[in-house]
Amino acid sequence: MSEFKPIHRANDEYGELTVLDDGQYRVLAFGDNDEQSKLDKASPHLPQHSYIQAMLAALLFNTPKSAIILGLGGGALVHALKHYDSAIKMTAVELRAPVIEAAKRFFQLPIGKKLKLVNQDALEFIASAEHKKVDIIFADIYSEQGVDEQQVSSAFFEQCQAKLKQGGLLVLNCWKEHSKDDALKQRLQSQFNHVYACLTGSGNWVIFASQVDCNFNLANNKAALQELSQQLDFNIARVLTRFDEWV
Repeated sequence: MSEFKPIHRANDEYGELTVLDDGQYRVLAFGDNDEQSKLDKASPHLPQHSYIQAMLAALLFNTPKSAIILGLGGGALVHALKHYDSAIKMTAVELRAPVIEAAKRFFQLPIGKKLKLVNQDALEFIASAEHKKVDIIFADIYSEQGVDEQQVSSAFFEQCQAKLKQGGLLVLNCWKEHSKDDALKQRLQSQFNHVYACLTGSGNWVIFASQVDCNFNLANNKAALQELSQQLDFNIARVLTRFDEWV
């Protein structure tokens, strides 16, 4: 079994980040025993983490022309979305400049006219009125300590709701523990009429919230799952075994 070796280190006010490589895979880490992003260098469009795969289930319920990604990491969502439809306009917001540089230099980030990179605090970005409304907002704001508290705040949900088009979708990556957080559920339901979620095998709680019913029943439709699996090049049904309304 090949061993991961560090090929790049960087520091900023938030701590250290390391890029590791074993020949086949490349990993972005923020701390010891931490794996923020993982890339198969031969197939960069294939997300290696089940929570990223689960977040992409949003494509069952929405065919986006535009998306905001909060928390870039190694760019796994960017890669997968570009493979799904190269015409999607994406804005990826990342707090840490060294993360953006690492994604571009070591993670084959598909730079082009359809991808805008913003080095800014995600809540500040969402709170500003400068960006046009989009079809999907993917929120995956993590630090070495875990989920950023601003990602589960009322203010954040309100600002996201204001940035979504009619029928738009907010997708949140949280921890398993959040599935028991009734206050979080109530904060979401105060902004969104429909809140669904699924638990992944990796212990993540992925939430889908919208003002309208986006045909969430398609998560249990074999034909729809098969079609999206072919488009994304992995079996998405495997990570949606517990998809249901959060009530």
